Amino acid sequence: MTIQEARDIAREANLDLVEVAPNANPPVVRVMDYGKFTYEKTRREREARKHQKQIEIKTIKLSPKIAEFHRDIRLRRAREWLEEGKKVKVVVRFRGREITYPELGQEMMAGVAKELEDISTIEQKPNLEGWSMVMMLAPID
Repeated sequence: MTIQEARDIAREANLDLVEVAPNANPPVVRVMDYGKFTYEKTRREREARKHQKQIEIKTIKLSPKIAEFHRDIRLRRAREWLEEGKKVKVVVRFRGREITYPELGQEMMAGVAKELEDISTIEQKPNLEGWSMVMMLAPID
């Protein structure tokens, strides 16, 4: 059908002529209410977003010289979050000359991973990013 015939049909139906497959030979068009189509599409996308499972990431911050008591408090909080199904980002922040001893941070991360290994897995191994060492723990499903 010619373009003019298709436009006439769309005008008579008081609808839009929308090109569906421009690369086809001949190009494929459709007669539809384009405003309604876009509205339905955004509504479907919004509904799909509502039903997605959002994974929350919580952070615990430690330092190489943290007291055992404070470390235990933060690990207890991390354990609660992991049991709730949240991911936990463990950050060891170095200050001043502490950065010259990254093995202290590695030991701290290994200890944290060891204590939480019954309910979590290491998603991202510890790596040094600037003045911080970061490790990501994910709950075991």
